[in-house]
Amino acid sequence: MRAWAAAALTVLGLVACKHEFEPPDRAERVAEAADRITPMLFDSIAWESEEQRLLEGNETYAAKCRRCHGTLGEGTTEYAQRRGLEVPSLVEPGWHWADSLAAVRDLVFTGHEAGMPTWGVAGITAREIDASSYYLIAQLRPDVLGVGGGG
Repeated sequence: MRAWAAAALTVLGLVACKHEFEPPDRAERVAEAADRITPMLFDSIAWESEEQRLLEGNETYAAKCRRCHGTLGEGTTEYAQRRGLEVPSLVEPGWHWADSLAAVRDLVFTGHEAGMPTWGVAGITAREIDASSYYLIAQLRPDVLGVGGGG
């Protein structure tokens, strides 16, 4: 009888306590990331060489960015299309973030409401953000800054 009563109370408790997980709104996440970013996050990052920075940037880009933006940054991936995501080309001549490493780092850190993750809050380190942003500009957009530009 006790076991039955305990089971009934457990079921009653589960039914009465109807709790649903609601993730934070995307705009809230972007605002939170924008409040957290500061240029000082990137000031203390030191690289042994440009090659090291590019290598780590390539690894981070491949792990976190390539799925949506594509291997060459073109933005037309099957992954994005299946999910109905409008992913910009990072190599298009008119991409307005391309001329500033700081702007790219800010964008990667904060994301945006249209779907870009808030990587600075979602688990990419400042070093990885710096490296992947540098890789994007130096390797995928050599027409803008080239390797060695945009420190």
